[in-house]
Amino acid sequence: MAAGYVMFTDSACDILPEKLAEWDVELIRMPYLFTDDGKDKLDHDQPMKEFYDEMRGGRVAKTSGLNEEAVRSAFVPVLEAGKDILYIAFSSGLSVTCESGKKVAEAMKGSYPERKIRVVDSLAASAGEGLFVYLGVKNRESGMTLDENADALEADKLHICHWFTVEDLKYLKRGGRVSAATALLGTALNVKPVLHVDNEGHLIKMTQVHGRKKSIRTMAERLGESILDDTPIFISHGDCIEDAEKLKDILETEYHKKVDLITGIGSVIGAHSGPGTLALFFRGTQR
Repeated sequence: MAAGYVMFTDSACDILPEKLAEWDVELIRMPYLFTDDGKDKLDHDQPMKEFYDEMRGGRVAKTSGLNEEAVRSAFVPVLEAGKDILYIAFSSGLSVTCESGKKVAEAMKGSYPERKIRVVDSLAASAGEGLFVYLGVKNRESGMTLDENADALEADKLHICHWFTVEDLKYLKRGGRVSAATALLGTALNVKPVLHVDNEGHLIKMTQVHGRKKSIRTMAERLGESILDDTPIFISHGDCIEDAEKLKDILETEYHKKVDLITGIGSVIGAHSGPGTLALFFRGTQR
């Protein structure tokens, strides 16, 4: 680590471990379970399609945020090796994970007084958090120190735009994101919500449209309204690669924007959004 510090993130970023390894970023894997067997697994323990097929078959997946022990166990070997840490964490508006990271960072001061740990609350989810991590990687590659990188990310995070749509409203209903009546009516009328992550890191419904094609086009329109010229563009999907490719084609042919990464939505986010979720991320003038 020529920069003298190690970057960490967690499973909620929806970037595959091998890609994070290419970026030289350490991953703290997060747990999930299917409620009918109650056995804890870790994100990426099973192939994405298998995970979503089980959800389509009626199995209910649940997740929990990282606890302090999980974060501590990941940090200690790096601190023992004499390296500082920059942890880009899952949105505090959606999980206790970031708070666990901050508590560990504070507790470690006594044991490792020469070391520095900065925890940045991404206020982001899925590949929005992944995009935020990627920007941190680019900052590090440009020669930024740990503090310079953390400060730059803090200044930029409210420009990370998230736009989501889902195939089936029942998963959002289960998590309290939409009411039972809205889910029932939406399913009957083929209404698809278009959601985003707000400045507090919460998932918010912005509008609803009729049909999947319209929801995909609406996300592209949101990009066209606010995209900054120098942004990477990431797409994530819950086992619906064809729709991800459709969105990519619209962005590239109609908006002349290059898509930098298409990635699958892992179990931590997918347990709450369900199969068929499609999401778009970029830097914009505002969220």
